[in-house]
Amino acid sequence: MYRTHNNGELRASHVGQEVTLAGWVQKSRDKGFIVWVDLRDRYGMTQLVFDEERTPAAMMAEASKLGREFVIQVTGEVIERESKNPKMPTGDIEILVKKVTILNESLTPPFTIEDDTDGGEDLRMKYRYLDIRRNPVRENLIFRHKVSMAVRNYLSNQGFVDVETPYLIKSTPEGARDFVVPSRMNEGQFYALPQSPQTFKQLLMVGGLDKYFQIVKCFRDEDLRADRQPEFTQIDCEMAFIEQEDILNMFEGLTRHLLKEIKGIEIGDFPRMQYDDAMRLYGNDKPDIRFDMKFAELNDVTQHKDFGVFNSAELVVGIAVPGGNKYTRKEIDKIINWVKRPQVGALGMIYSRCNDDGTFKSSVDKFYDQEDLAKWAEVTGAEKGDLVCVLSGETNKVRAQMSALRMHLAEELGLRDPKVFAPLWVVDFPLLELDEETGHYHAMHHPFTSPKPGQLEMLDAKPGEVKANAYDLVLNGNEIGGGSIRIHDKETQAIMLKHLGFSEEEARAQFGFLMDAFEYGAPPHGGLAFGLDRLVAILGGQETIRDFIAFPKNNSGRDVMIDAPAPLDQEQLSELNLKLDIQAT
Repeated sequence: MYRTHNNGELRASHVGQEVTLAGWVQKSRDKGFIVWVDLRDRYGMTQLVFDEERTPAAMMAEASKLGREFVIQVTGEVIERESKNPKMPTGDIEILVKKVTILNESLTPPFTIEDDTDGGEDLRMKYRYLDIRRNPVRENLIFRHKVSMAVRNYLSNQGFVDVETPYLIKSTPEGARDFVVPSRMNEGQFYALPQSPQTFKQLLMVGGLDKYFQIVKCFRDEDLRADRQPEFTQIDCEMAFIEQEDILNMFEGLTRHLLKEIKGIEIGDFPRMQYDDAMRLYGNDKPDIRFDMKFAELNDVTQHKDFGVFNSAELVVGIAVPGGNKYTRKEIDKIINWVKRPQVGALGMIYSRCNDDGTFKSSVDKFYDQEDLAKWAEVTGAEKGDLVCVLSGETNKVRAQMSALRMHLAEELGLRDPKVFAPLWVVDFPLLELDEETGHYHAMHHPFTSPKPGQLEMLDAKPGEVKANAYDLVLNGNEIGGGSIRIHDKETQAIMLKHLGFSEEEARAQFGFLMDAFEYGAPPHGGLAFGLDRLVAILGGQETIRDFIAFPKNNSGRDVMIDAPAPLDQEQLSELNLKLDIQAT
């Protein structure tokens, strides 16, 4: 056998035993008369010792050849370590090596395989297989495994059945661009990779399966960011004969289970907030409620003086920044410059200091007196020592700008503690969303989302006011899951598709299979999908998903390790009936 023990399990109780270990050389310290080698595997590190008084000369020569990341096997005696290392679980012992075998040599790695490495992100992604040897990345992948297993166990115990759905499907409009796959056997036709298993899980409900789940890969051809990859993993779930309350209770239970099982944390209530309130109070539909700084609308207390910036604004909105009066003028100027960045897009920011003596000092003292500024403080809930920050402009834009500022200030003030978990349900989303460029409505979630009971009739007269029977689960300012009660009858689905701009022929071509299924006794059903990558990252105390994925893509959607995507040769293109000219690069 290659090993009798792993490199993390030997203790003082093993002293005197002969053992065989295998792993990678972390580092070697050669003093001439004695050589120490740290041997590493997934489980930990064990110190090896080669001593010229107790080790044959030939083996001492072998020990001096061992380089970083060599793969070796050793046999030796567990002895007590003279200089113990309390920071290592194996720090009380070392192995007096009697035999060493080099299983594979290694080139010098392009970066150090240590917790704090000298490798940049691009370099580590190119050599991801080396990066995985580092404790932080490896532990993240093991952590992901634990979360996945906890999910599987919980859902299985709740009666859910794990069913695989196809990856090669038909392209359907679900909001993002599809990745498409040409069919060799069907010339000029294409599969699409699924953005979600949406229609298939609905068909499983029609099939009577009742409770379905799948931890499944999904694909969206869209621009990337820290919490988005072109291929991502969903915990996809669907239930039949349920209402919204059943869904919310079931997946509150899953979230509680994960926090308890993985983090040892008990969670109390899952508050619920309407979408309209989330936008009004926080400027986005996934508010972080670990801290306050709710929006306060200031139109009534600002638009009565000769300050044109506020008077011409559709919305004047402020937040009270706790302890913000401690900011120096230079620091406030830095905040103003931050909101003026193109990524935020504000033209500027007005502020008012709430002094400890009860007076106020603002950047617009020329226009507003102490009584005015006191009203600002009252409406925003600002107290002595706080800072009131005010933005103004078109409602939707200024809410988004203030939302960005709120999160930025919370980060600066240390209010986003990754060890604190604050879940929130956001409910009653708009069913339809207006595309300002085209003037047409499209589904805010997807075309299969049911309107709230009694609101279907409003689609003709007031489409923008119709609410969806939809819900998102938010954790620490991140959407970790979302779903809806589905349309389950052909007539309602046809009405919905008509209002989304589909002709009868287009609806039939795209979704005929689903509408046919609805005519064979489709039960009421609904579901939810968690984003596993994002969920794991948040449970792991981070918001960047890349280090929780074994082989991620970069921000350009490229796998720099295997150099993908890559061009096809002309023969492959011809087989696929794709007539493209391959240009030399």
